[in-house]
Amino acid sequence: MTNEPFRTILLIEDDLKLAELITSYLGQQGFVVHHADDGQKGLELAEIIQPQLIILDLMLPNLDGLTVCRRLQTWYQGALLILTASGDDMDQVAALEMGADDFVNKPIHPRVLLARVRALLRRDEKRANPLSQASTINNDQLIFDSLKINIGRRQVELAGELIKLTETEFELLWLLASNPEKTVSRDEISQSLRGIEYDGLDRSIDNKIVSLRKKLGDTNGLPRRIITVRGKGYLFITDQWQTND
Repeated sequence: MTNEPFRTILLIEDDLKLAELITSYLGQQGFVVHHADDGQKGLELAEIIQPQLIILDLMLPNLDGLTVCRRLQTWYQGALLILTASGDDMDQVAALEMGADDFVNKPIHPRVLLARVRALLRRDEKRANPLSQASTINNDQLIFDSLKINIGRRQVELAGELIKLTETEFELLWLLASNPEKTVSRDEISQSLRGIEYDGLDRSIDNKIVSLRKKLGDTNGLPRRIITVRGKGYLFITDQWQTND
C-alpha cells in the first residue's frame, strides 16, 4: 500500500469481475472504494457517502450512465470519471458536456486508471484554492507551469515560445486565466470584452475560444486546457500546462 491520502471513491459498474478488480487495485493504493452495480443504486449511494470521486460506467442497467451523469450534475461537486466500452465519440462528448471530468476506455489498464484518478483528485483539491496554482510575479503576470501571460507586454509564452494572439484573444485568455478553475459565463465574457450583454445567439465568443485553443495547442482530442461547461460558459484548467503536454 502506498501513502496515498485518504480518499473515498464510488464505483458504479455492473460488470462484477471488473468491479472487483478495480476495487481491489485502488484499495491497495490506499483508496476506500464503494461499489454499486446499477445506476439507481449508484445515485442513492452517492448521496449517502458523498465520495470525492465517482467512477461511472456508461452502460448500466435501470439507469444508463448518461442519465446518472445528468442527475449528478444538479448537486454533485466531486470529480467524475467515465468508463466506456463504446466506440461512439458522441457518448463521450455527451458525458463530458454533462459534467464528467475525464473518461477511460475499456478494457481497463489499472495503472492508467490510477493515474487518471490521481490527476482528477489533484485537480479537485486545486479548485479549493485555485490561485495557489498560479505563480503571480506581479499584478501584470500569471504563470501556470509552461504558460506565461504578461498583460503589461501583452505577451503570451508557452513552453518558451511566444504565441501570437489577437487583442481580443489575449483579453479572453487573461479573463479566463484570472479566474482559474471557475466557470466564466458567456455573458461575463461579452460584458468584459465588448461591454454588452450576451444575447444567447452570437457565436463569436465560441469562435474565439476555438481559435485560442488552437494557438495554445489544446487540440489533441477533447479540450483539456480550456473546457466548455455546457449551458454555463468556459473553464480554465490550471494543471494542464506542463511542458510535456
